[in-house]
Amino acid sequence: MADQSTQSIVIDASPAAVMAVIADFPAYPQWARSVKSAEVVSKGPGGRADQVHFVIDAGVVKDDYVLAYEWTGDERVDWQLVRGQMQKAQQGSYVLRPLSGSRTSAAEGSTEVTYHLSVDLAMPMLGMLKRKAEKVIMDTALKELKKRVETS
Repeated sequence: MADQSTQSIVIDASPAAVMAVIADFPAYPQWARSVKSAEVVSKGPGGRADQVHFVIDAGVVKDDYVLAYEWTGDERVDWQLVRGQMQKAQQGSYVLRPLSGSRTSAAEGSTEVTYHLSVDLAMPMLGMLKRKAEKVIMDTALKELKKRVETS
C-alpha cells in the first residue's frame, strides 16, 4: 500500500489563474523541470484533459505513464494512474482554496494550493528513501507551479 504525502503553498493569484496553469499540460515542459513531454490523449465535455501521457526524467526516476483526471471547477483536480512503466499506482490531487487579505489586488486574491500524492513503484524502495523522494517531488512541483503562475 502506498503512503500519501501532502504539502501546501500559497500562490498570489486567483484559483482560476492557478487552475489554468495546472490544466495547460502541453506547457508543462516549459516550467516543470522533470517533465520532458505532456500530451493530452483525450478531453472531457468541459474541454479539460481526461487523460494525459507524460514522460518524466527526475534523475533517479524516469517514467512513461498516463494519468486520468477528474475536474471540479477551479476548486479541485484529482488523478489516478492508467498505466506506467515504473509505477504500479499513483493517485493525487490539487485542492485550491481562495484566501482573503493577500498582497495582490482584492479582485485577484491569493490561493492556498494543497497537493496530495500517493505513488506505488513497481520496483521496491526503502520507505525512508521513498518518502524523501516524494517530498522533493512535491516541494519542487509546488515551487515551480507558484513561480509559473506568479510570473505569467
